[in-house]
Amino acid sequence: MTDAVQNLAAALAAGQVEVVDLTQPLSEETPVLRLPEPFANTPRFRLRELSHYDERGPAWYWNAFEGGEHTGTHFDAPIHWVSGQELDDVSQVPPSRLIGPAVVIDHADRAAADPDHLLRVEDVEAFEAEHGRLPDGGWLLYRTGWDARAQDEAAFLNADDTGPHTPGIDVACARWLADERPILGIGVETVGTDAGAAHSFDPPFPCHAFLLGAGKYGLTQLANVDRLPPTGALVIAAPLKIVGGSGSPTRVLALVPR
Repeated sequence: MTDAVQNLAAALAAGQVEVVDLTQPLSEETPVLRLPEPFANTPRFRLRELSHYDERGPAWYWNAFEGGEHTGTHFDAPIHWVSGQELDDVSQVPPSRLIGPAVVIDHADRAAADPDHLLRVEDVEAFEAEHGRLPDGGWLLYRTGWDARAQDEAAFLNADDTGPHTPGIDVACARWLADERPILGIGVETVGTDAGAAHSFDPPFPCHAFLLGAGKYGLTQLANVDRLPPTGALVIAAPLKIVGGSGSPTRVLALVPR
């Protein structure tokens, strides 16, 4: 091993670096996005048992599974959105762009007071004034406390007659992050990278439109972001290498110095 890798392995073994799992459990109970007609909806995640140490396979247990690419904690590849349709599918994302330093902007208190709360450019600039510029080749993780609702689909989607109400990022900030900051992408705790009300924005769904159109990525339905410091963590996202895929359920890990 090189010195750097050897030092990391030693720090992990000594507990000087903690591995924090940012992934929600994936099951039939995992909340999924619900689109109005006439749009197609994603199937829920399901396991179908193939054998369980029985006559179908006496020494092994295994399952087939079904589910949408954008189910549970998942990765949005640029090709997911029309603005990035000529860019990478999930199998084409370079592995070096699946790992990067992370910063955490915590607006959990504001989202608790207003579920439609939106992150603005001035919020990010205020964070940068205290902690430094967003890292080149890094992730911006936007904490809203929404992961506490992840086991209750109704609370997680938080929809009423006017549509879903979940926190997100405003149009100007989404465009600014896409154009002005060299980040890999953004990570959120909600069902998608855009706010629940983003269907009514101009343009609609700006995080998808601007960030994926700029060749950046999205990570959604994250957990345990509250266990990360504002700066100093390293995030590893590992989507399935689905050829032609627009995204994938993803195991997301953070390495955090302790």
